[in-house]
Amino acid sequence: MISKVAAVIFALFLFVACNSEKTKVPDYLKAYSKEYTVNPRQANLKWFVDARYGMFIHYGLYAQLAKGEWVQLRDTIPVAEYARLKDTFAPDKFSADFITDLAIKAGMKYITITSKHHDGFCLFRTAETDFNSVDAPCDRDLIGELAEACNKKGLGLFLYYSYAADWKHPYFYSREAGWNNARPAYNEPQPEYLFQKDEDFRIYVDYVHAQLKELLTQYPTVAGIWFDPIMGLYNRPDLFPVEETYALIRSMSPHALISFKQGANGDEDFSAPERNANAQVGSQFEVARIAYEKNRNKPKEICNTLQPHAWGYNKSTDGKHKTASELVEIIKDTWSKDANLLMNVGPLPDGSFPDEDINSLIKAGDILRAEGLIK
Repeated sequence: MISKVAAVIFALFLFVACNSEKTKVPDYLKAYSKEYTVNPRQANLKWFVDARYGMFIHYGLYAQLAKGEWVQLRDTIPVAEYARLKDTFAPDKFSADFITDLAIKAGMKYITITSKHHDGFCLFRTAETDFNSVDAPCDRDLIGELAEACNKKGLGLFLYYSYAADWKHPYFYSREAGWNNARPAYNEPQPEYLFQKDEDFRIYVDYVHAQLKELLTQYPTVAGIWFDPIMGLYNRPDLFPVEETYALIRSMSPHALISFKQGANGDEDFSAPERNANAQVGSQFEVARIAYEKNRNKPKEICNTLQPHAWGYNKSTDGKHKTASELVEIIKDTWSKDANLLMNVGPLPDGSFPDEDINSLIKAGDILRAEGLIK
């Protein structure tokens, strides 16, 4: 457990860091400095629309099992057994410099990475849990490394955060409380799970807000927060204080953008559907329909993946990833819809990128430059 004294010292450090960086124009927004002085968020949104193309990265403990990012749920791996993957987490080939250089070669202007996925494992320094990369054998803050590289090279960085699913946290709501994917379908009760009543969920919310404070203070130049999965919220919207969460982000980072798929309450800066520009996930819920309509005319970002389906690395589909020509076709189709494309890579267990993805990204970038579609 993290000591209370250490947590207080860490919180004080974050407060000082946040206030010293709050008025600084992020490097990726230098060309929008005049707009930034007037309205940081609008300047950032203008940059985002102009950016058009970004890299998505799904990486975490699940990469070691090479069966996609939902492996804990689909294979009903017990909580304690899955947690032991932390003991072998050694991303010795995860290179922020390589990733950012590749993004630039591909013609991408920003990167979005999973700071915490549904399994609850964090790729950043946090005082809220020891289930993170810094407290793993590798002892590395992968988000910090990528943030530094993005700042150096003028790339925007979005932080994906699993807000409406956490299979590790003891007080995330149960399957019985409203959503089958809230927890894996274990045959035996998991002693780590302590949620019993709706009021317990506030413990999880406080945890999320504490981590958002950490992210926005440790990495103050991030372009925004990318929340997921929306179905966890649509099934129990009464449990999530979305307005409070958004207000926290707005107050701490005036320039940061917020997305939450098609929308949680309609106050998002852009919508981020998967694969299909017109996707309306959870359209059977009234809250989903309202949010979708509110976000209908806002900027749009369509996310897709170089693997046939999975976002985290899936070894069974090696050799079947999208080719450069297929990627170019997707890019052009997305841009024809006036939307950004966020194209995903699932790094290998050691943190390196699949060779076929590297080749497709670079070749597609060369084609786009040859056709005058990017510089």
